[in-house]
Amino acid sequence: MSIMLGNLSVSEIEKRIGIEFPEEIREFMNQSYQSNAGKIANGKWHCFDIPFVLLCGDVETATKIYNSVKERANECKENLQFCVE
Repeated sequence: MSIMLGNLSVSEIEKRIGIEFPEEIREFMNQSYQSNAGKIANGKWHCFDIPFVLLCGDVETATKIYNSVKERANECKENLQFCVE
């Protein structure tokens, strides 16, 4: 069992990776954010600080967010991991 810490907002994630999400994705993320780190629901996400990982409730949510920034991955100042619960 691993320990995961943190509860990052969209703006905190953007600051950490050094790029901004497209506005449409930022709005989607603000609406689909789940503050409780328990079982992440389909269509929701939660971001941990340690380790720096975006945990999504389903593959579609992870893919939507990932696809919005994958072309700019070389601009990121830190790696963000994506996981599906």
